[in-house]
Amino acid sequence: MSLLRSLRVFLVARTGSHPVGSLLRQSPQPRHTFHAGPRLSASASSKELLMKLRRNTGYSFVNCKKALETCGGDLKQAEIWLHKQAQKEGWSKAAKLQGRKTKEGLIGLLQEGNTTVLVEVNCETDFVSRNLKFQQLVQQVALGTMMHCQSLKDQLSTYSKGFLNSSELSGLPAGPDREGSLKDQLALAIGKLGENMTLKRAAWVKVPSGFYVGSYVHGAMQSPSLHNLVLGKYGALVICETSEQKTNLEDIGRRLGQHVVGMAPLSVGSLDDEPGGEAETKMLSQPYLLDPSITLGQYVQPQGVSVVDFVRFECGEGEEAAETE
Repeated sequence: MSLLRSLRVFLVARTGSHPVGSLLRQSPQPRHTFHAGPRLSASASSKELLMKLRRNTGYSFVNCKKALETCGGDLKQAEIWLHKQAQKEGWSKAAKLQGRKTKEGLIGLLQEGNTTVLVEVNCETDFVSRNLKFQQLVQQVALGTMMHCQSLKDQLSTYSKGFLNSSELSGLPAGPDREGSLKDQLALAIGKLGENMTLKRAAWVKVPSGFYVGSYVHGAMQSPSLHNLVLGKYGALVICETSEQKTNLEDIGRRLGQHVVGMAPLSVGSLDDEPGGEAETKMLSQPYLLDPSITLGQYVQPQGVSVVDFVRFECGEGEEAAETE
């Protein structure tokens, strides 16, 4: 219960504010090393084109010169060539690193309109999870999941919830500004960062009018380039039904998400259930995280909302159990 105790102390001290962890440190950008073949002459491309290609892609001068020479000075084609070469190296590295444990990583939470997605991407070390390029991979996975969810043309009379496993997630398109699938983006990231990585899972929730999705990410930080994407080590979505619009729904939803992260319930339960202790697994019967003198059900009932479902992700969850087995 160490997570529960640390969460309770932290949240009671800061009730009403967003718990924001320290910003993740950006690691030095890795060098790309996929160049091959003879040295390039200075006349292979103009200095201006070379500088522009390097700014656009981040690859080394040697690789950029090789790309411009191969593509006859065509900047756009040179970018495509560099991307394909990097992807080839990524697939090669991915094959070599396959089987290495990926216990670290990040949870990503993205909300747009009536749709919310939660994704988990894993890597080998916490050091790599702090790297901007890894965070950008999590962003791509969250965006790909959001696009998939929004493409589902369902008429909602109640909420809908779905899950994607690693294989399903890998096959999703990378997005409108990226070629290939999320699996291709994964290979690129492995090639750049040199660690084994996995697209572990995703969950999505869509709600009609009368429902609300509360959310919380523990140790949260904002994505550097997508401000409505939140990254952290634990994440929760709580689906609530309400008969009226309330100004404090966001605060209630955040508190419910905090409870789910800290108390790790297995089911919602009922308001009629008997109060339980800290070993209780029914959410509404559990001691409320921020005030253990009452149950979560006793906190929720006066708020005018009904908890109907939830999703909880913990980064690296299941890896230790699988290793033990």
